[in-house]
Amino acid sequence: MNPRYYSPAGGHPAQTELTTDRAVFTEAYAVLPRGTMRDIVTSRLPFWDNTRLWVLARPLSGFAETFSQYIVEVAPGGGSDRPETDPGAEAVIFVVEGNVVLTAEGEKHELAPGGYAFLPPGTDWTLRNTSDQVSRFHLLRKAYEQIDGIDVPPVFVTNEVEVEGIEMPGTEGRWKTQRFVDPLDVRHDMHVNLVTFEPGGVIPFPETHVMEHGIYVLEGKAVYLLNKDWVEVQEGDFLWLRAFCPQACYAGGPTRFRYLIYKDVNRHPQLPRHFA
Repeated sequence: MNPRYYSPAGGHPAQTELTTDRAVFTEAYAVLPRGTMRDIVTSRLPFWDNTRLWVLARPLSGFAETFSQYIVEVAPGGGSDRPETDPGAEAVIFVVEGNVVLTAEGEKHELAPGGYAFLPPGTDWTLRNTSDQVSRFHLLRKAYEQIDGIDVPPVFVTNEVEVEGIEMPGTEGRWKTQRFVDPLDVRHDMHVNLVTFEPGGVIPFPETHVMEHGIYVLEGKAVYLLNKDWVEVQEGDFLWLRAFCPQACYAGGPTRFRYLIYKDVNRHPQLPRHFA
């Protein structure tokens, strides 16, 4: 099946639309329904031309702690020759609409939908939309946690069609994960993967773990357990889950259910420092 990805188009709701929606913000999780991603809440970035973005998550007390995530919309001819102003930030790009040209460490890559790039901290990179249509992509950023004796992982570029989905045990293919990084490679301190459920697929227990999550639904709909609440979600929704928030899923829609998921991995938790 060919991949397809939902991406927001913005706009502004009519005065006749209902104000109530599924948006919720709690101490354990948040849900940003796709209807919240309107023109009025877009942001701009320094040194980006003809570009706007929806900020889905940012480090904030009581919210995301380890990462930021944007949906970036670049008009034809737009982009940046100085896209990252933090030399300590690593990034992942995942293209969902249109085409962009990424140049990283002097090497040019054309990224179509499904295109994926990992950019370690300090990478010299630029990005341009050289096509005649709008392009949209997810940009996830994290402060890389350098460890003495562990090398920083290199730049790599691929496409999801080149990454095999691994079946979860005992699911007969109803639940698969496409891992872009070897889970045993401790050079990486974050994973950004794709998860696919066929109709009827489930996470059959409340996962409760140390990893923080950002989840963007690319396709389909499902019911998701978030802490104590079963929440119906659909393509275009974003979910944030704090560490140890119980989570499970039931893909009850007529089509497959897919999402892009972030998690922090492979590092000691930061410990507080107390001074006398």
